[in-house]
Amino acid sequence: MKLWDKGTAVNKKIEDFTVGRDRELDVELAPFDILGTMAHIIMLEKVGLLEREELALLLPQLKVLYQQTQEQGFVIEEGIEDVHSQVELLLTQALGDVGKKVHSGRSRNDQVLLDLKLYTRNRLMQLNVGISDLFEVLQQRSEAHKDDLLPGYTHLQVAMPSSFGLWFGAYAESLVDDMHLLLAAWRIVNQNPLGAAAGYGSSFPLDRELTTQLLGFDDLSYNVVYAQMGRGKMERSVAMAMASVAATVGKLAMDACLYMSQNFGFIGLPAELTTGSSIMPHKKNPDVFELIRAKCNKLQALPQQIMMITANLPSGYFRDLQLIKEIFLPAFDELQSCLDLTTFAVANMEVKKDLMKDPRYRYAFSVEEVNRRVLEGLPFRDAYREVGQEIEKGHFEVPESIHHSHAGSLGNLCTPQIKAKMEVVQRSFNFETVNTAIQNLMNQ
Repeated sequence: MKLWDKGTAVNKKIEDFTVGRDRELDVELAPFDILGTMAHIIMLEKVGLLEREELALLLPQLKVLYQQTQEQGFVIEEGIEDVHSQVELLLTQALGDVGKKVHSGRSRNDQVLLDLKLYTRNRLMQLNVGISDLFEVLQQRSEAHKDDLLPGYTHLQVAMPSSFGLWFGAYAESLVDDMHLLLAAWRIVNQNPLGAAAGYGSSFPLDRELTTQLLGFDDLSYNVVYAQMGRGKMERSVAMAMASVAATVGKLAMDACLYMSQNFGFIGLPAELTTGSSIMPHKKNPDVFELIRAKCNKLQALPQQIMMITANLPSGYFRDLQLIKEIFLPAFDELQSCLDLTTFAVANMEVKKDLMKDPRYRYAFSVEEVNRRVLEGLPFRDAYREVGQEIEKGHFEVPESIHHSHAGSLGNLCTPQIKAKMEVVQRSFNFETVNTAIQNLMNQ
């Protein structure tokens, strides 16, 4: 079944090539296609394009289909082109001709736009939870190990004393900035395209404000041409935010791989979180972090992939846009799995104690000694020169203690302030509004 079928058969090779993976991927869009259809037909009844009795038949049947999607019982049958065709076919089989009326005032173009936005909105809500879980674990480990010193590096050369508190806390605060980008993407996603039809509107008196309210959107994509132009742009914006999260998680994974190496020996993982070698019995490999690193690198390429698909397209719909689904939809599961495994691994990570007592790190304290002499009145450049000469001659004595007190430093991690920043961003997402709207729609 094809919604555009006019009785002329399409060559099988052409059909297989143009349908691509739509049938497989569209199963994920099914619950959102049904929600969009429910909002659309409520609007159609309000503007007089559907009888009240017809609406009363359609809504319960759509709820049955929605329940099937929640129980993994919804399939797109062989020979059915996409989720839109499958939903309309099932309605028609159950209710007869009234099932054919649900497409009035819609095109597959704005229908898939809506499905993708509802799907993406839902996945962003899930990512928000995953990021928040990792943030909490990082903050907990940061506070727990704020006094455990760790060598800091520049150019992979020993630089200055750091701490596990700073290390864990740095990645927590990085996630705050990533969440800002996720919020920007959310605001782009959370605008209703329904009513744009094929990108040029409809002669029907559609009430686009009503469907916006019913589906819990913040606002409309008002201009119908721009609503269609948003296909691809929305995915690219979300991909950029996801790539930012992936960059944070991937860098943490790289640090973990480095720090687990015997040459560093800063952290360890329980044996059950590592893998072994088929020939070397001593090996405990950080495969989980290596795969997280690789997956996050792949995710950082996603915006560029989407950009290359859409870069030379003029306004209006083109089938090129279909290919975005094949790389965009699976990316959510990939990033979510990276977040979940990173949270689990960080929570179970062993932190090694007394690292800075190793003589190889003694010169990391040179800046502390320079600063001590400056506080006693010596000009900085002179203090720098004196300490440098002592190091060259092998006379440098490691200070007995270090004291950092300014905001964000070793002795003042500002964990509550970082948490407050995250809470401000999280409150800016209107998840409750969305959840309430969907619940109200299901209660219609």
